Amino acid sequence: MGDPFDLAAGWLQEHALIPALYQFGLMNWEDVSYGWVLFALYGAAQVMVTFAVCLPLERWRPVEHWPDGSAVWVDVAYTVLSRVGILPLVTYVLFYRAQVAVGGWLADRDLVSPTIEGIVPFLLGRPVLTFVLYAIILDFADYWRHRLSHRFRWWWALHALHHAQRQMTFWSDDRNHLLDDLLSFVWFGFIALLIGVPPLQFPLLVLVLRFLESLSHANVRLSFGWLGERLLISPRFHRAHHGVLAAGQRSRNYGAVLPWWDMIFGTADFSRAYVRTGDPSGEEALATGSYWQQQWAGLRRFGRTFGRQRVRLGT
Repeated sequence: MGDPFDLAAGWLQEHALIPALYQFGLMNWEDVSYGWVLFALYGAAQVMVTFAVCLPLERWRPVEHWPDGSAVWVDVAYTVLSRVGILPLVTYVLFYRAQVAVGGWLADRDLVSPTIEGIVPFLLGRPVLTFVLYAIILDFADYWRHRLSHRFRWWWALHALHHAQRQMTFWSDDRNHLLDDLLSFVWFGFIALLIGVPPLQFPLLVLVLRFLESLSHANVRLSFGWLGERLLISPRFHRAHHGVLAAGQRSRNYGAVLPWWDMIFGTADFSRAYVRTGDPSGEEALATGSYWQQQWAGLRRFGRTFGRQRVRLGT
């Protein structure tokens, strides 16, 4: 008996996706259609596992109780859309095509695509260790992406949508502006190509890292202890990053999964505990609007940053 994910992906590809591709004249995507369906199923399974793990935690020791949790439902839509649709598309389909293109370009010049095993021969034949090292490198790259998204005004205008949620839960991890997501995908994809992540491993890496990020956003009073919080980011540690900043405070705790980078580069703060979340500087639509209202509000804020820059440059 075969893998149930493989069987389900094969059935969906044959009976749903290929007929749709044929109908719309997109059969040139047939070679990657199976991979997209497979990782969409993995994404759906990951959403269910996340729900099964994080919901009991939030019911057990919630940080906050809200009389009206309707704003959270928009975050649910973000999560399902991202992990079942967008992530499989970007991390497998587009990444695979990009890797084939880069590999072909290098082959035409008698060059070999870079791989981390080629740089560190010790990793040859050690797939688990290689997978862990890929995850560490990608997490390091995400620390700097996240930190830069707070540094540049135009990028913060997009990223602020993620911080606008005043009812933060494990669903909030995927609450991002589409342009912010696009920047993240390009960033991650470039790093993954640079270190030679195989096409079948890249989406799995992203799903594993995203599961841990969902846990760190959970509305739960959960710390991993003095040592544990210095090995893996906890909900307590990451909530401090989403906290409403008082006068004189600066944003801290940029790490996604590992707190090591915050500790190394001086941005770790282990003292803030279970603070109130949100971004008062943004318009209300960013916090409580529908999906498209949030996207449009983020785009308006993004556009205004360039208008202010032009005025400054002209004075």
